[in-house]
Amino acid sequence: MKTIIDLFEESVTKYSKNPFLWEKRETEFVPLTYSETHAQVHQLGAGLMALGVEKNDKIAFLSEGRNAWVIGELGILYAGAVNVPLSVKLEESNDLVFRIQHSDAKFVMVSARNLPKIQAIVADLPNIEKVIVFDQLENYGAKEVYIGDVLQLGREFLNTKPSAFENRYKSVKDNDYANISYTSGTTADPKGIILSHRNYTANVEQALSLMNIPTNWKTLIILPLDHCFAHVAGFYSFMASGASVATVDPGKNAMDTLKNIPINMKEVQPNLLLSVPALAKNFKKNIETAIKQKGGFTEKLFNHALKVAYTYNREGFNKGKGVNPFYKVLLVVYDKLVFSKVRAAFGGQLSFFIGGGALLDIDLQRFFYAINVPMFQGYGLSEATPIISSNSLKKHKLGSSGYLVQPMELKICDDNGNALPVGQKGEIVIKGENVMIGYWKNEVATADTIKNGWLHTGDLGYMDEDGFLYVLGRFKSLLIGSDGEKYSPEGIEESLVQNSKFIDQVMLHNNQDAYTTALIVPNKESLKAYLKQHHLSWDSDEGKTEAIKVLQSEINEYKSKGKYAGMFPERWLPAAFAVLPEGFTEQNHFLNSTMKMVRGKITTHYQPRIDALYTSEGKNILNKENLNALA
Repeated sequence: MKTIIDLFEESVTKYSKNPFLWEKRETEFVPLTYSETHAQVHQLGAGLMALGVEKNDKIAFLSEGRNAWVIGELGILYAGAVNVPLSVKLEESNDLVFRIQHSDAKFVMVSARNLPKIQAIVADLPNIEKVIVFDQLENYGAKEVYIGDVLQLGREFLNTKPSAFENRYKSVKDNDYANISYTSGTTADPKGIILSHRNYTANVEQALSLMNIPTNWKTLIILPLDHCFAHVAGFYSFMASGASVATVDPGKNAMDTLKNIPINMKEVQPNLLLSVPALAKNFKKNIETAIKQKGGFTEKLFNHALKVAYTYNREGFNKGKGVNPFYKVLLVVYDKLVFSKVRAAFGGQLSFFIGGGALLDIDLQRFFYAINVPMFQGYGLSEATPIISSNSLKKHKLGSSGYLVQPMELKICDDNGNALPVGQKGEIVIKGENVMIGYWKNEVATADTIKNGWLHTGDLGYMDEDGFLYVLGRFKSLLIGSDGEKYSPEGIEESLVQNSKFIDQVMLHNNQDAYTTALIVPNKESLKAYLKQHHLSWDSDEGKTEAIKVLQSEINEYKSKGKYAGMFPERWLPAAFAVLPEGFTEQNHFLNSTMKMVRGKITTHYQPRIDALYTSEGKNILNKENLNALA
């Protein structure tokens, strides 16, 4: 049974001279070897002890991805303490105050960029003893201390009390807490997920059962490090393999960070990237825009190459079956002429992506598979540390969530918790050493989620006869028709957004009602452009009426004779919709930090609009509320 400390010490022994961390310094990425990182981790762990950090103390952590993140977490763990990683997307003071207070944190580690958020609330956090700042500043507040000074304290501590430090980190056991990681808040109050050292090391072992990471591989972490997906699939799996991890140059603000991703990709030349659907869509859009700008022959060639690749590749596992064998030769030519140039944008060394966070649209998967940097769908959740399954180069089915990590048990259960046979849909339930300890200070939620050692994920899915898992959406967010039939709204919602330039966001609703309804966030720019083409004014009643009719026609494409007829049962499609004046965002708390809709909050906020859709006036799409929403 291993702790994260054991894992790191083993890797340092095996790979001491290998580069481990890469960080941009001025003009280039500079490596830090395993042994150099090890020295800093020991100094920081000892420095924290010198500051008064006791075993099992909680330390809140707020920073963009950088070397100090990885060294900071490892330093906390060596001091026998528990990291409470906080999302840098948290802007509201009360969100931060809740997590820091609820976790019983005594210390805070923070980057200079995020320090103002802590300074704004530190007066409301009487239990905080010290705020450790990652960057050198001209002045520090009363409780603030520079990390360089903590490292100096650590060096002195190691000289004077070496055995005290060694005894501390060797006293850490596999079931000791490593993190309290807060959920994104799809419910009222976020829950603190307790992950132990063994949860992490077990999930690293499980993740490596799906794929190998050669020692010379690099990854560029483009996801927030506070999430355990970036932890396990990113730096801990790479650490266990003697490979290396680079972080995006954060720049001065979040916009800089985003702009630096494509630049850093070319500099780092990663072999594997972790992604989420929002980033995947962005990459695809950028590629398509670049091709369109070249226009003419290049655009036609690219589109034809894609068409051939889609036909030949099918769902990956059945590539080339029943397809003209000449296509294979043609694709070799297209790869040299077209796709290799597209791959250069990712640094030219990228083997594949692993996609997590939410379901990847199969069209996205087909696109990246075609250009020879497959984006393999994986599945997991924080409560499972998080990896449960994934597709990989050696074994994959596009459209599935991959095959299961080993060792781990999985069953698909009905409403009463009974296991269902292969092919039948139900709740995904798992058992393994990656299952969290529980929710911090929340025994009720823990008992509701973990029953007899089995983690009830709340997700709907099924296993196919080849051992691939298919995840269909949230089991608990299933819609229920008036006849009691349950169905997942997520596939319909994603399809409406993917296939319509006029719909930005949509949430379906049905709670044993006569029909399904929808809340629609329109893409006003696209609607305005459409009206302009048809010589109609956005500000006129006639223009607004036409815009709402356009939205209706997009839904009609899924009904009989429509472009997407038969994709979904018609009774699941919205029979009425409310046009919303604003989108779902993190700021209004209608999206969580992984960009998933917080259905409960949206439903509560728009309950009057939803109720109105079940009246004769509301069912008329040209009702006053819809027209007013297009102001």
